[in-house]
Amino acid sequence: MAKRVLIVDDAAFMRMLLKDIITKAGYEVVGEATNGVEAVEKYKELKPDIVTMDITMPEMNGIEAIKKIKEIDPNANIIVCSAMGQQAMVVEAIQAGAKDFIVKPFQQSRVVEALNKVSK
Repeated sequence: MAKRVLIVDDAAFMRMLLKDIITKAGYEVVGEATNGVEAVEKYKELKPDIVTMDITMPEMNGIEAIKKIKEIDPNANIIVCSAMGQQAMVVEAIQAGAKDFIVKPFQQSRVVEALNKVSK
């Protein structure tokens, strides 16, 4: 059975790009969210196997959303996808509970590698 993925990014273009890579890699995209508040709601509703999470978003950022999702499900598999490759952000995301961190602009192979890594 294909692993179910929730894509969280405020940029429609990024969601489209990720959706294309994820579905081509054999995963099923079950939902999309445009900010952290939506991400938490959709996580509760859809219970995906994996979440790709942007950091810089309106209403609630990715770090806050990771913390909230981890409160709901301590075993959540979250991969951060962000242009903010600063060391501090990476560390903060991992401390919040992210399993991997992909820096935009990303390579398709890097996204697939991260998905495969967390879905084991």
